[in-house]
Amino acid sequence: MGGMVMTIEIQMLAWAIALGVLQLLTAATLSSLQRGAKWAVHARDGVAPPLTGVAARMDRAFGNFMETFPFFAAAVLAVLVSDQSNATSALGAQLYFWARVAYLPLYAAGIPYLRTLVWTVSLIGLVMVLAALF
Repeated sequence: MGGMVMTIEIQMLAWAIALGVLQLLTAATLSSLQRGAKWAVHARDGVAPPLTGVAARMDRAFGNFMETFPFFAAAVLAVLVSDQSNATSALGAQLYFWARVAYLPLYAAGIPYLRTLVWTVSLIGLVMVLAALF
């Protein structure tokens, strides 16, 4: 990559990937702790016992992340490839990432309205990145 400058959008994408991995590990760990080691290491062919509490919320938060992350990643990469990075796409990438960070403790704590507002901010950030392409 020699002289290539790492844009804010790419930096936020890298951090979002790290956040996704952290969410995956958190959700998997809490799930395994709640369902037990025997469930965690077996083939899981049967119906899994339902998760409850924080484990369930972290599992849903990870699923929610995975609903928006592919769109964010695609938008960031399209902005990079087309050389369309600008102040709006940079701000949008930051809004997306930091709102996703804020979303986790809100979801873990079960805080309903603020969590939805923060999710909306992340979506606005994603749209701001996407808008650079039009």
